[in-house]
Amino acid sequence: MPDTLPAGGELDAFARLLGPSGLLTDAADLAPHLSDWRNLYRGNAMAVLRPASAGEVAACVRLCGERGIAIVPQGGNTSMVGGATPDGNPRQVILSLARMNRIRALDPVDMTMTAEAGVVLKHAQDAAAEAGCLFPLSLGAEGTATIGGVLSTNAGGNTTVRYGNARELMLGLEAVMPDGQVWSGLRRLRKDNTGYALRHLLVGAEGTLGIITAATLRLFPAAKESEVALCAVADEDAALALFRRFRAADEGAVRAFEYMSGTGMGFVLRHIEGAAMPVPTPAGHYVLVDLAASREGAGLRALMETVLEAAMEAGEVLDAALAESGAQRHAIWRLREEHPEAQKREGASVKNDVSVPVSAVPELIRRASAVCRALIPGIRPVPFGHMGDGNIHMNLEQPEGMDPAAFLARSHDIMDAVNEVVRDLGGSFSAEHGIGRLKTDMMESWRGGAELDAMRRIKAALDPGGLMNPGKVLPA
Repeated sequence: MPDTLPAGGELDAFARLLGPSGLLTDAADLAPHLSDWRNLYRGNAMAVLRPASAGEVAACVRLCGERGIAIVPQGGNTSMVGGATPDGNPRQVILSLARMNRIRALDPVDMTMTAEAGVVLKHAQDAAAEAGCLFPLSLGAEGTATIGGVLSTNAGGNTTVRYGNARELMLGLEAVMPDGQVWSGLRRLRKDNTGYALRHLLVGAEGTLGIITAATLRLFPAAKESEVALCAVADEDAALALFRRFRAADEGAVRAFEYMSGTGMGFVLRHIEGAAMPVPTPAGHYVLVDLAASREGAGLRALMETVLEAAMEAGEVLDAALAESGAQRHAIWRLREEHPEAQKREGASVKNDVSVPVSAVPELIRRASAVCRALIPGIRPVPFGHMGDGNIHMNLEQPEGMDPAAFLARSHDIMDAVNEVVRDLGGSFSAEHGIGRLKTDMMESWRGGAELDAMRRIKAALDPGGLMNPGKVLPA
């Protein structure tokens, strides 16, 4: 077929490859795929391709390569940085992995699960639980985010402090490379020292080097005992001191350690129906402590009470509430998980997904809040997140009464102010959300020189046509 093949002819070719369920072209069907969750970006696409197998993905990639059509892979479309959103180029398609949603294998002896890229994260968690195992990756969007997406972005989440990011939970991959070859690397091995670890090249690449179609994932023993507490703490330093106390008492028991500001808690209580504060003492700072053990009789309640008692005597913890049931554990976790939605309902916000060494988290919160207040008087800092691994979502809410559009027009000024503090503390401008479209302009100053040059050479070698998720990760 000639390169001048009209769009209609290309769509007919995709239809032949994918069948009646594999191609979306109507405007109403395309619309949900053309914008991101935060409504920061909106783009164009000829169609949404919905392959049902790695072979169909490969056929689509080959056809796109022949015709110079760009491909935007998409999972649950929950990216916070526009990583799965097309740009304005009309010569591109969205490749949705939604139909590739089978769990191919689950082995409770090997403690592995092989899942296709379109499996929703919550479904993977549930399948592991039914087999008496645990797939520990957990994040706010787990009811929508997919396995392919969380691996492509190397997602972190709430339990990174204990289990690591998505990269640490992946043993092998199946992927379609930019030339249309299917790489079958679904190995269940803990040790496989045979050359370059290509699987780690694709994890975190945000679909710019290939399309993940399936993965072999690590499982863990299910928790047989757990304890959750919400603590009002004196300040940021007290929050860090409490984490150190739990880590010293039993590092292996700490499943999550989350920080929240009093301002953010206020937004949740104001905007989220049914949210209630279990701690009667008002505070400017809170932490959620989640302990878990894979054996019964681990004594986690005694551990929780002993550590909190010592922290109260030291003036670090002002008050605390321990969950007495599964419903109470869920209610406490909901206070943390509803922070993004509460901020959205409160007004416009600028989100900074940053990380610093754990020891520097209190200084990050204080200094970043101060520089943003100086930049825009009345701005409301809403820091929250994973204190246990150094990843804080340093979000800033618009001043009360300020025009949301005018506030968002200062987004890059705000991000730059926060990032200068992060840089000074030896941190990263993107901890778990990735680069996407939002942060490509930061790559030159943060990762320039040999590091960025190597990334560009890898991209050029694997995807010389630049058709895999263009405009993401690397600066133009």
